[in-house]
Amino acid sequence: MTEEIRLQKYFSDCGVLSRRAAENAILAGEVTVNGIPAVMGQKIDPAKDVVRYKQKIVKPQLINGERKYTYIMLHKPVGYVTTLSDEKDRPTIRELLKDTGKRLYPVGRLDMYSDGLLLCTDDGELTNKLTHPSHEIGKIYLATLAGKLTGNEIKELGESIELDGYRIKPVAVQKIAERTVNGNPATTVQFTLYEGRNRQIRRMCAYHDRKVLQLTRIRMGELDLGTLPAGKWRYLTDAEIQYLKEIR
Repeated sequence: MTEEIRLQKYFSDCGVLSRRAAENAILAGEVTVNGIPAVMGQKIDPAKDVVRYKQKIVKPQLINGERKYTYIMLHKPVGYVTTLSDEKDRPTIRELLKDTGKRLYPVGRLDMYSDGLLLCTDDGELTNKLTHPSHEIGKIYLATLAGKLTGNEIKELGESIELDGYRIKPVAVQKIAERTVNGNPATTVQFTLYEGRNRQIRRMCAYHDRKVLQLTRIRMGELDLGTLPAGKWRYLTDAEIQYLKEIR
């Protein structure tokens, strides 16, 4: 007989939602057990009960009977470095991942002063594939720049320039909105990158004497940061994991 476990733990074990997110989903009426709306504190028998989240069946991601790897999306806040340890004793993403119970590594980087979507996993093969230059997927960033920019000035930001002795490819840049930051005019633009040079957007903007006030990565391929709060993480869905593994 299978031991019954709390529904929140089942979601966590399946890699679908964190326990806190599972609680919110239950309260929102998005979870059913055997076709009946779930309730807080409910226990299930994983071998017998059918759990659905937003009408989709929730099953463990198992390899040879055991869950092998963990895949999460973290909203890295400003002020954290994308490493598990730091010689300068700065805050690291490791502090934000403590409650995963796993030693997870970042897929790529975000600089200390940028925030946004960061994938973390213990699947080394997938990490190597996604960070290899031949497998770059589109990454979308929102950058808030000081001052008002004309259409031509925004277009110039995406032009090919030389970085580290390498001429980067042109980048798609589009205006999103004009805004005010601390009483001063600013412009938010969207960059779509397929290359990943070190601090590329900041250096592109510096080349054109544009000051970056805020830089947020909001999307990687088909994965969207959505409303995930800064400093929080969630498990990737089965569909998201499958998407990443199918990238060629």
